[in-house]
Amino acid sequence: MIHVVLFEPEIPPNTGNVMRLCANTGVQLSLIHPLGFEINDKRLRRAGMDYRDVANVKEYQSFDAFLQLEKPKKVYAFSRFAQSHYAKVRYEVGDALVFGPETRGLPKNLIESLPANQRVLIPMQEGNRSLNLSNSVAVAVYEAWRQNDFNWQGSELA
Repeated sequence: MIHVVLFEPEIPPNTGNVMRLCANTGVQLSLIHPLGFEINDKRLRRAGMDYRDVANVKEYQSFDAFLQLEKPKKVYAFSRFAQSHYAKVRYEVGDALVFGPETRGLPKNLIESLPANQRVLIPMQEGNRSLNLSNSVAVAVYEAWRQNDFNWQGSELA
């Protein structure tokens, strides 16, 4: 399976939407603390609807704790400052797709700790600031899933 990692997410409805996406695509959602909300926030529940019970969600006190416990094959940091086009990366089961908090993105030191080809960009029109977090995650997850023939852990849905 692929890991979606939300680094210090701030907005409950975005996290709820990502939770729903992960439940429907068989992806693990990892939340890195601190969170900008309580995990039982009613806005999170509303956006994630009843998917909390079927989503594979784990929480970690730090990004390092996530890395130590999950040991992803590769880590891809999504950033508007990256150079590698998201659709040209070859994603594999066991990879982690990391997204930063809505108001500030991933920390520079986290991005720079990765090789340039693991810093990933979703292109946009020039002059625009950013995509919505849950939309960005959806773009990345579906590209990774498509590349793997819509097959994580032997459950093909093509």
